[in-house]
Amino acid sequence: MAYYLGIDIGSGTSKGVVLGDDGIIAAHSLRSGVNYKLSALNLHNELLKKARLTEDDIAGTVATGQGAGLVAYADQQIADLRCCARGMNSVFPQVRTVIDIEGQSAQVLRINAQGRVVNFVISEKCASGAGRFLDIIANVLQIPLEEIGPLSLKSENPVVFTTACAVFGESEAVSRVAEGMSKEDILAGVHKALAEKIVSLVGRVGMEPECGMCGGGALNKGMVEWVQRRLGVKLLVLEQPQFITALGAAIFAREIVEDSASR
Repeated sequence: MAYYLGIDIGSGTSKGVVLGDDGIIAAHSLRSGVNYKLSALNLHNELLKKARLTEDDIAGTVATGQGAGLVAYADQQIADLRCCARGMNSVFPQVRTVIDIEGQSAQVLRINAQGRVVNFVISEKCASGAGRFLDIIANVLQIPLEEIGPLSLKSENPVVFTTACAVFGESEAVSRVAEGMSKEDILAGVHKALAEKIVSLVGRVGMEPECGMCGGGALNKGMVEWVQRRLGVKLLVLEQPQFITALGAAIFAREIVEDSASR
């Protein structure tokens, strides 16, 4: 049996999967830190350990993400947009619009039936509209990150945020706390503001059903729900959506090896 590695080195988190004949046999994530090369090496070691494989068992490796160029053991680098599209297509073939929410940015893709990108838009290079904004607000409110989504859904009167910029949003959240606003209403306001930005991105590429969400931001059930409310559609979300892009990279690794063998 042949095995393939997909490595996604993001600005905040590095993700990887081991793909076998029967699908994913191991997945792992860790903080990227400031040394992407070391993070990639640690990720490689953890994946092999989880899969109970050696380096000789790996037939091919594709790297993607911001730190792809520092994955020394990769055979090839492929853009994260392409990997995200291919990964989503493999788990939800019916999806044509993909919302990918990462730590520092959000992007929306239109893909075809073969999992190829036909249109896309990426948010500005700022923590607004992305998972990092929620990290900051969670810190302001002193709430564990995994609790902010469910809490946001308990709000009855969401606070109106005048900005979705992480820097100004943090100051605004502090002001709302000082005014005595509830944590639930503040969180609902933040999620609603982020959802509005994402809906704006979707509008720029033109939404085509079905629509799926991936990336670390899709782990936030509140974020998924608020985007669903604003779009008026049901989003398709994998149980571990943060590994979609890494999965796509592993699929490309398999295709490259198989194409080479057929020549």
